[in-house]
Amino acid sequence: MAVKNLLAALIGLLFVFAPHWIQFAHESAVVTSVVFGSIQFIASLFAFYLKKPGWNSWFNWLSMLSGIWFVIFPFAYLSGLAEYIIYIALGITTVMLNYYTMNEDL
Repeated sequence: MAVKNLLAALIGLLFVFAPHWIQFAHESAVVTSVVFGSIQFIASLFAFYLKKPGWNSWFNWLSMLSGIWFVIFPFAYLSGLAEYIIYIALGITTVMLNYYTMNEDL
């Protein structure tokens, strides 16, 4: 459980810094990526430290929902193929990490 939450937190940090590395053209895309990446980072860290198991962990739900947002995000803001692939792959990874974490028994 701990490793999955830490990986989701690291992916959240990638979403925070990605707009600066990729140099997004739209300011709203930068703000959205930083805000939702921060939410994912913080929620995943709380899920890691609190270790609340199962589907009742709203920190894992919050992180999973931000992952779903990052799967949708490229269709609203991005234009490059590499950006699409990165955001969709990392968003799906986030969703899967949280899904598996919520299905684990402690």
